[in-house]
Amino acid sequence: MRAKYTRRTNLRFMLWVYFALAGGFCPVTGWVRKRTPYGVHSRKGASSIARNSFIQISKLHDVRGRIDYISSHARQENLYATYQTADMEFWKNLAKENQQEFIKSGTEGKCIEARELIIALPENYTKYNPQQVLETFTEAFKNRYHIECVSALHHNKRKTNYHIHLIFSERQLLPEPEIKIASRNMFYDEQGKHVRTKKEILDTEGKEREGCKIIPKGSVYDSRMFTNKNQYFKSDEFLAEEKKNFTELINQYIDNPKERLQVFDRNSVYLPTKKIGKHNPKAAEIEKDNQTRQEWNYVVDEALIAGVEEKEIRKVKKQEITTQVSKSIVDKGRKPGMFHIFVEQATKHLKTVIEKWRLPLKPVLKVDIIEFRKMQDTKEKLEKQIAAIRNLEQYEIPQLKEELEKVKGLFKGKERKSLESRIANAQERLSSMKTYLNTIVNSSGYKSVQGFMRVYKKAEEEVLAYQKAMEQYRTRGGQKPPEEESIREQLRRLAEEAKRNEISRKTTFKKEKGAR
Repeated sequence: MRAKYTRRTNLRFMLWVYFALAGGFCPVTGWVRKRTPYGVHSRKGASSIARNSFIQISKLHDVRGRIDYISSHARQENLYATYQTADMEFWKNLAKENQQEFIKSGTEGKCIEARELIIALPENYTKYNPQQVLETFTEAFKNRYHIECVSALHHNKRKTNYHIHLIFSERQLLPEPEIKIASRNMFYDEQGKHVRTKKEILDTEGKEREGCKIIPKGSVYDSRMFTNKNQYFKSDEFLAEEKKNFTELINQYIDNPKERLQVFDRNSVYLPTKKIGKHNPKAAEIEKDNQTRQEWNYVVDEALIAGVEEKEIRKVKKQEITTQVSKSIVDKGRKPGMFHIFVEQATKHLKTVIEKWRLPLKPVLKVDIIEFRKMQDTKEKLEKQIAAIRNLEQYEIPQLKEELEKVKGLFKGKERKSLESRIANAQERLSSMKTYLNTIVNSSGYKSVQGFMRVYKKAEEEVLAYQKAMEQYRTRGGQKPPEEESIREQLRRLAEEAKRNEISRKTTFKKEKGAR
C-alpha cells in the first residue's frame, strides 16, 4: 500500500514547482530562467516572478489507508503537522456507507470514498507555525462547505515542495440515522441487489444460493448515517473556485506584493510546460514537448510586440491546437506525440499572422512625457531584439546549415566540426536572445511581454488623444485641452497598476521559533 501511495503522490506533485509565463536571460552571468506558466525558475538562485498557485484534486478509493499514509511519521520523512475535524470512527462509517451505496448502484469501476486536495505553499511559509498554518487552511475550507476534513503539512524528501494534503468528505453526517424496517420479507442476490421474489435467489434444486440473503419482515434492511454526495465536488467549477479561494488565502500571508501568487489562466495565449521528474522514463519525450511549447510562447511574444491582438492569438491557438487535439482524440484516440505536431503547425501559422499584422511605423510623438518615453525605449529594445532574432533565425543559421551541406568528403571532417560548432553556438544564442525578451520588460518592472504591451497600448492611446486635442486647440481654439501634467499622471497610474498586484487584507501568522 505504501508503494502505491508514494508513486501516486510523486506524480501528483510533479508540476507544482513550475513558475509563471515569462523567462529571462542575464547576459553578464549567463544564468537562464526558464519560462513556464507557473513562473520563472532561475538557476543559481535567481528570483522568481509571476508565480501561479498549484491546487489539485484526486479521488480516494481507500480513505482510511490514505489518512494513515499522510499522517504517519513512520511513512513520511518530513511531516510537520496533522489536523482532523472528525475522529476515525467517522471515516470508517463513511467508507462503509459509500461502499454499500456503490454496490447498490451497480456502477463499474472503483468506489470513491472521499476526495483530496493538494495545496502547494510558497517556501516562505516555512517561517510560520506549521500547526497554525494547517488549521487555518483546513478550517477555511470546512467553513465554506460544512464538511469534515483530515489534513497534513509535508515537505518532500529534498525539502523543495512545501504542501498541504486536505482530505474531505463529500457527505454530511445526518442529525439522526435513518433506519428502514422491512414491511415484508426482502430478498438479495449475490451482488447485494434487491430482487422481488424468493425464486430469484434459489438454485435449480430450490435451495438458497450461496451469497444470497433474506431479511425477515420487521427487521432493519437499510440504515443511513450520511446525506447524499454533494455533486458539486466533482465539477470543474468546484476546483476552479477553490484555486481562487486558496490562492487568495495564501496571498494574505505574503508581505511582498511581487511574490504573491495568481491563478493560471487556462485561456492564456501561452502554453504551459511540464516538469521532468527524477528518473522519469519519458524524460526525452517531455523535453521535446517542452521545447515545442516554449517555441510557441516565444512566437506569441513576437506577435504581441508586432501588434497582433490577443484575441487573434487565442483564435490561432484554439483553431490550430485545441480543436485539432480534440478532433484527433475522437478520430484516433489519445496519442501524446500528436500534440507536438499540432503545436509546431500552430507556431508556423502564427508566424504568418505576424507578417500580416505587423504594424507600420508611427510618427514620433512630440509630447515630452517622461513615463511614455521610457515605455517607447523599452518597446524599441523589444523590436531590436526581435529583429536580431529574425536575422539569426532566418539568415545566419540557415546559411551555416547550407554551408555544412556543401562540405563533403573524407578529408573535410575538421571543417564540418567547425561548422557544426558554429551552428550549435548560433542556436544557443537564439534561445538566449528569445528568453532575453522578458528580461527587457522585467527591468522596467513588468512581469511579461504581454503585460507590458497592454500598458503600452493604453499609454499610447492617452498620448495620441492628448496630441489630437493640442492640434485642435491650436487650429480652432475653443476648450483648453488636458494639461500635460494630467496625462503624465494617467500614464504613471497605468504603469503602477501593471507593476503591482491588488493588495489584499493581510493577517499575520505566529512565527515559529527556530524556523527551518
